[in-house]
Amino acid sequence: MTTTGRRKLLSSVVVGFCAGAVVLALVPLAFVLFFVVSQGIRSVNVSFFTHMPTPVGETGGGMANSIAGTLILSGLAALMAVPVGVISGVYMSEYAGTRFAALVRFAADTLNGVPSIVIGLFAYVVAVLPFRQFSALAGGFALGLMMIPIIARTTEELLLLVPGTMREGALALGATRARAVFSVLLPAALPGIVTGVVLALARIAGETAPLLFTAFNNRFFSTRLNQPISSLTVQVYTYATGPYEDWHRQAWAGALVLVLIVLVCSLLARLATRRLERMHARG
Repeated sequence: MTTTGRRKLLSSVVVGFCAGAVVLALVPLAFVLFFVVSQGIRSVNVSFFTHMPTPVGETGGGMANSIAGTLILSGLAALMAVPVGVISGVYMSEYAGTRFAALVRFAADTLNGVPSIVIGLFAYVVAVLPFRQFSALAGGFALGLMMIPIIARTTEELLLLVPGTMREGALALGATRARAVFSVLLPAALPGIVTGVVLALARIAGETAPLLFTAFNNRFFSTRLNQPISSLTVQVYTYATGPYEDWHRQAWAGALVLVLIVLVCSLLARLATRRLERMHARG
């Protein structure tokens, strides 16, 4: 066999291994999605989205309070995490060579690897014990802590990818460093930052452990931020570990809705990225 033939054979083998690795990674995901959809689709109906949970022992009802609670908790987490995460990312990219920037980067990486139950315990000590009650604010605080490192690192990496000529051009026109960052660099990196924020929201949408220590749960419909609030993840956990078959059925439906929320977040991230890229291209 010639040298060219051996190279082509080796290339084909490597491509085959790569394709096999992709299949191995997708097969478990396909099985999980198939199982959740097949089990949950039978219980998803209009009542599931509009009705409240029924009393213990009765069949029927829905998770309207849990769906609303999940949206409220995610909104509170985003209000806290997006400004902090973006500004932290800007600092790490602009002062990349300083010791404090390296410390912030290390802290973000460490926080990103901390188990969610540990973050829940920390939020319990900081935001629950001093006020002696569970609340939506405490739940949003815990989820926000999980979002901050993701947004910060995403913002930093995307700002570092912006061509240096854009910064130099802004500074040459007389803009200050801060104005160059917030009027030139951030808009250029905005599509990727928006994608990172939406993916961070999808990441926290499926968390249960932090909410057990902070927002707890609420069988009633509540929008008060200083009171316990229901969430899909905690409700699914409660129903899945319960003794009633109807609870198990609704737990599968809740799991399917969670998967759909993550899917919608991913689609919105892609749509926002494409729209912003077109706006920048036209500009």
